[in-house]
Amino acid sequence: MGEDLRIAYHEALEGTRLDVVRLGALVGDAIRVAVDALNSRDAAAGARVVAGDDTVDDLRRRVEAHCIELIWRQQPVAGELREIAAMLEIATDLERVGDYAVDIAKNAIKLSDQAMRPQKVEIDRIASVAHAMLLDAMRAYTERNANLASEVIDRDDQVDKLYKRSIKLLQEEMRGDPDIIRPGTRYLFVLASLERVGDRAGNIAWHTKDMIGAE
Repeated sequence: MGEDLRIAYHEALEGTRLDVVRLGALVGDAIRVAVDALNSRDAAAGARVVAGDDTVDDLRRRVEAHCIELIWRQQPVAGELREIAAMLEIATDLERVGDYAVDIAKNAIKLSDQAMRPQKVEIDRIASVAHAMLLDAMRAYTERNANLASEVIDRDDQVDKLYKRSIKLLQEEMRGDPDIIRPGTRYLFVLASLERVGDRAGNIAWHTKDMIGAE
């Protein structure tokens, strides 16, 4: 392959990588806005997250199409193939995070007019840890930082512990007060979505390590 074609290929690879980073920023914002909408009873903000999911889906499809094109255009060398494989996997994980943001936003909309709310559920804490994991996983990917990726993977235990404790506290509160049962059930769904954000952030960190070739 001529040098000009090789330069063009690397430019196309870099352009796709930037789309993955952009996708990470979009879904990171969506999670943050969805949780804020829940806390502030802001149905309009929740609706914006739901409407924004089409942009996330379109960008993920673009990344996938470009990755396939990069494989077809030439036989990638090992490092390039690892990078393309990571982009395909990470884009899928990010699209799922976007779906979790939509789920949280839909529950925020339904809870926006609920006066009675559970007191003990630690939505903010688990959301903060899961969101930070996602941002750090994307930073590890962008900077090719294997140590940061490993830290993100280790933090998933913290999300799991917070999740289990929050579920237990919420169930206890629901048993003690029948008025909490309806909104409390929606909070159970929100907690499950946030726990899965942590899982997906861990996946992104693993794909990043595979891309770098780190043990």
